[in-house]
Amino acid sequence: MSDVYLNQKFVGTFDDGQKLAQLMREDRRRNALSSNLNVFYDEKSDDVYVENGRGRVRRPLIVVREGQPLLTEKHILQLEKNEISWSDLIKQGVVEYLDAAEEENAYVAFFEKDLTPEHTHLEVTPLAMLGMATALVPYANYNQSTRLNAGSKNQKQALGLYAANFAVRMDMDVNVLNYPQSPIVQTVMHDISEYDKHPAGQNVVVAIMSYKGYNMEDAIILNKASVDRGLARSTYFRPAVAEELRYAGGLIDEVSIPDKDVKGYKSERDYRFLEEDGIISPEAFVKEGDVVIGKTSPPRFLSSLEEYSLASSTRRESSLAMKHGEQGIVDFVLITENEEGNRLIEVRIRDQRIPETGDKFTSRHGQKGVVGLIVPQADMPYTGAGIVPDIIFSPHGIPSRMTISHLIELLGGKVGSLAGRKINGTAFDVEPEERLRHELLSMGFRENGVETMYNGLTGEMFQAKIFVGNMYYLKLKHMVANKLHSRARGPIQLLTRQPTEGRAKEGGLRLGEMEKDTFVAHGASLLLKERFDSDKTLVPVCENCGIIAVFDGFKNKSYCPLCKENTKISQIEISYAFKLILDEFKSLGLYPKLELESKY
Repeated sequence: MSDVYLNQKFVGTFDDGQKLAQLMREDRRRNALSSNLNVFYDEKSDDVYVENGRGRVRRPLIVVREGQPLLTEKHILQLEKNEISWSDLIKQGVVEYLDAAEEENAYVAFFEKDLTPEHTHLEVTPLAMLGMATALVPYANYNQSTRLNAGSKNQKQALGLYAANFAVRMDMDVNVLNYPQSPIVQTVMHDISEYDKHPAGQNVVVAIMSYKGYNMEDAIILNKASVDRGLARSTYFRPAVAEELRYAGGLIDEVSIPDKDVKGYKSERDYRFLEEDGIISPEAFVKEGDVVIGKTSPPRFLSSLEEYSLASSTRRESSLAMKHGEQGIVDFVLITENEEGNRLIEVRIRDQRIPETGDKFTSRHGQKGVVGLIVPQADMPYTGAGIVPDIIFSPHGIPSRMTISHLIELLGGKVGSLAGRKINGTAFDVEPEERLRHELLSMGFRENGVETMYNGLTGEMFQAKIFVGNMYYLKLKHMVANKLHSRARGPIQLLTRQPTEGRAKEGGLRLGEMEKDTFVAHGASLLLKERFDSDKTLVPVCENCGIIAVFDGFKNKSYCPLCKENTKISQIEISYAFKLILDEFKSLGLYPKLELESKY
C-alpha cells in the first residue's frame, strides 16, 4: 500500500504506487490532467508525490516509447511550416516538462543514437540543461561544474555594449566597452541571443607562462602596446540629478549660480564651470568638489514671523557637487520634468577607463584575475613568427581548477583566427579537438598549440615550449578607479563620533582584531594607540563616586552632579563609544562606577 502526497500533504493511499504514477503520466500526456502536474514514485519508501504548485524548476524533454522518440520528422516539418507550435507538441504528449523530483524516475538519453528500450526521455538538446549565460561558455562539457557556474557569473559582470542607445539614456553607474568584439569560438547560444548585437569582450593573444612572478596568484600581465592601441578601454557613465522641489507656503528650490550672501556659499572657484542658468557646460572637466548643478533652497526651519518677510539672504546653498574620489567630463545635460511637475536637471558625467594594475579580467571559464603588471612590448616574450601576446596567463590556474575548456578555446581560437572562420564550441556538440589539432598542423603550426618563444629582455630562447593561442577575454566592472579609497581625518557619525562608513561618504578604513595582530607581530604596537583612538575623548570623572562629571563652560569649572562640591575631578581619556555605553547603562538604572588609579 503506497501513501500518496499532493503538494507535501497526505491525501490517501493506493495499492500500487508505481502503477498510479504511470497512470497519471499517461493521463497527463493525453491531456486528461494538467501539463503543470508532476508525479514522483519513491521506491525506497513506496510513496507517491504529486506536485502542481508554483515556483518549481521544470524543463522540457521528448517522450520516448520502446526506444523510439515520439517526435518524428513529420512534426519537425510541420514546425518549420508553422502548421503546429510548441504548445501543440505538449498537448499531443510528444514533449513534457519534468521537475527535479520526476526526473529521478526518468532515464534520459543525450542523443537519438544513444537510445535503448530502457530510456524514457530524450533531450531536446543537451544545451537546454544550461542557462543562457552558461550556454555561452564554449566547450562547456570539458569543464568542472563549479567553474562553469563561475564562468556564467563572470560573463554577467563583463563590460560590453549593454544598449545601443546608451548615448541618449540616463542610466545609473554604467560602463561601455569602446571596442567590443564577437568571439571566434562560439556556441549556438551566441546566434540565438544575437550576441553580435551586444558583445562583451575582445579576442586577444594569450600565452600561458610565468613572468618574473608578476602573474602569480591568478594575476595576469598585459602588453603595454596593446593597452595603448585600445585593448579593454572602456567609458564609465554616471548621472548627477537635481530637482527643484516645492515646499509648504509656496517656497521652491531655484537652480542658479548661488549669490554670495546665501548661507553655505562655497567659493567662486567651485562654481567656475556653471553657465548663467546654474547648470554646467558640456565637455567641462570636473573633479571632486566642483559644483555640477548650482541650487539654492529656502531655509529649513521657519518661525511664524519669518514666513511673511522672506529676504534672499535667508536662502541656503544646496548645490550638487562631485562626490569624494570622482572625476570626469560632462557628457550630456538633460532638462526635463518629473511626475510631480517639478523641474529635473540630469547631468551625465563620463570618464575614460584605461586598463591599469588591479583591474579585473576573466576568460569565459571562471579564470578570473587582476592585472599584476603592464609590460612594455620590448620586454614581452615573442614567438618565432614575431607574435607578441596581449596577455600572459599563469599556468598554475589550470591543474587544480581543471578548466580544460580554457585550453581548448586557446587552440580553437588559434585555428579560427588563422583559418578566418568561427569555431563551434556548443556544449556536447563541439568541433572535436582532434580536428582542430589536424587543421592547426596543416597550417604549419605544432598540433598541440605550443610554440618556441624568446625572452623579450635577453633575446634568449626559452627552453620550454609555451602554449599560445587566441582567446575571448572579458573586462569586468570591478575597476581600481571605483574602489580606490583612503582617508586621514574626515566626517564622523553623530552618535558614536567614529568615522563614517563607506567610500562614498569618505569613510574610515576599519582595523579589526586580526589587523591588530599583524601590527603586534611587526613590533609596531605603538601604532595601535594611534589606530584605535578615532573617537578619543576627554571626560571629567569624579574620583569619589566614579560617575562622569559635568563641565560648566560659563564658570570654567567641573562639578559632580551626585557629590556636588569638594570632590576631586580628573580628566580621563576614553573612547567616545565607551562613554556612550556608560550613558546607556545609566538609562537602564545601572550604576557604572569608574574606579580610577594613578598612572604613576
